Amino acid sequence: MSDVSIPKGGLSRWFRRSRWETAAMTLIGGGIVMLVQPWSIDLYGYSFVTILTGTLGFTIVSHFPE
Repeated sequence: MSDVSIPKGGLSRWFRRSRWETAAMTLIGGGIVMLVQPWSIDLYGYSFVTILTGTLGFTIVSHFPE
């Protein structure tokens, strides 16, 4: 079996799991804050979409290489 390595340049640098997982978790956290805040009905209205986007993003990013 051959050893497969990921090159250090190009697109592989952008598709690393750690940065994107952090961004997705931040998006989910922001959506939860939007959901529980008492000041703006507009933020409340977009909270579900924000949480859903973050969850889908996290699911996709979990398949990226480390």
